[in-house]
Amino acid sequence: MGTSSIPAQFTEAELKLLQVLVYQECGMHFDERRTHFLQDRLQRRLKECHLDSFYSYYRLLISKEGKDELAKLLENLTVNETSFFRNKAQLDLFHKHILDDLIRRKQAQRDYSLRVWSAGCSTGQEPYTLAMLIADSLAYYYLRNPQSAAVPSPKPLVPPPWKVEIIASDISYSVLRTAQEGTYSETQMASVDYSYRLRYFDKTGERYAIKKALKEIVHFDFHNLKTEYLPQRNDVIFCRNVMMYFDEAEQKRLLKKFARCLNLQGYLFVGHAESLLALTDKFTMVHRNSGTAYQKVEVSG
Repeated sequence: MGTSSIPAQFTEAELKLLQVLVYQECGMHFDERRTHFLQDRLQRRLKECHLDSFYSYYRLLISKEGKDELAKLLENLTVNETSFFRNKAQLDLFHKHILDDLIRRKQAQRDYSLRVWSAGCSTGQEPYTLAMLIADSLAYYYLRNPQSAAVPSPKPLVPPPWKVEIIASDISYSVLRTAQEGTYSETQMASVDYSYRLRYFDKTGERYAIKKALKEIVHFDFHNLKTEYLPQRNDVIFCRNVMMYFDEAEQKRLLKKFARCLNLQGYLFVGHAESLLALTDKFTMVHRNSGTAYQKVEVSG
């Protein structure tokens, strides 16, 4: 079928139908400001599928055979913009204050596990950044608190008895494959300083590969935040620049889920321009040197 017959514009009713389907499937909300973006992505998919009308495409999406195409459409509707060490103020807060608080608290409880969830991890730079910062903090902890047992040689990235797990999830299978591979170009490495490159990467040709020991800390998985089945018992959740895709009702539902997915006094990081104010009473803001996070509030009774 010729691609020239793809409509240049879609009707309001057609777009509304698609918006409802996308919202039901993953919670993403497209208002009037993003209509042009939605039109553009829709035209791309029709062209790719060699279909010439919205309704033939819509019938495909809601059919059993259309599951793969629905996943591809959702991938096209998310902007997978990410980088290493993104938003330095937030990461400084995480590295210098929140991790310190968590490690001291857990040590007092003799609980030597740290579990972090990177929700909307894109191509992996965020979870790998978090893994590097945690490894740094535990190395510093090791220096301040020498273990009585003999230190294994070579020294492990995560000193015993600590166990670290980072769950990294996304709704896009293609970005998860890239993240799992864990190799990055010089351009993608621009924000990674020399000492981190030396400790946590192997240079292979023109690319940088995440070292095996660091890679083993991070576990990638497909998750749709619209569902109830989400990673539990987290000490920290990073979900940055994801809530902006949702309307207020879906944001409130998501924050309730995050509260359930966090341990007592756990922390939530959202995007720099995203705020929890007026959306929930389950978190209190933590603010330091321009870095902001939210700590789960314990409900009495």
